[in-house]
Amino acid sequence: MQPSQNCIDLIKKFEGLRLNAYHDSVNVVTIGWGTTMYPDGSKPKIGDTIVSAQAEEYLIGDVKRRSAAMGILPVNQNQFDALVCFCYNVGLGAFNKSTLRKKVIANANDPEIAAQFMRWNKAGGQVLNGLTKRREAEADLYFS
Repeated sequence: MQPSQNCIDLIKKFEGLRLNAYHDSVNVVTIGWGTTMYPDGSKPKIGDTIVSAQAEEYLIGDVKRRSAAMGILPVNQNQFDALVCFCYNVGLGAFNKSTLRKKVIANANDPEIAAQFMRWNKAGGQVLNGLTKRREAEADLYFS
């Protein structure tokens, strides 16, 4: 399964486009549409700048890599897109160890999955309004 434009649009909505490298809410240097690692494996540094076309290229490449690395999940397109958006934000390692993933594998239509998305609304131990809204949007897409 491949991520759809709905997935890309949801990521863009919550990441925002920044063409100059910056520190995100947990102090990770980020650029573009939430890129934390360039395609060559190096990390952005404060002072780095890119153009919109590069930001789009990095986003699409990263989304494809992450979605391929998620493995086969028993989900429909909207569920897949929501999970890719989630992984783009929290990382594959966290997703692979999560109760969310376990519940998806056990029963992709388990209503408890919505609550599992909502457990991931903190950064640096603090609840962030933006992450709460993102998790709500991911859960909404997942169950649409």
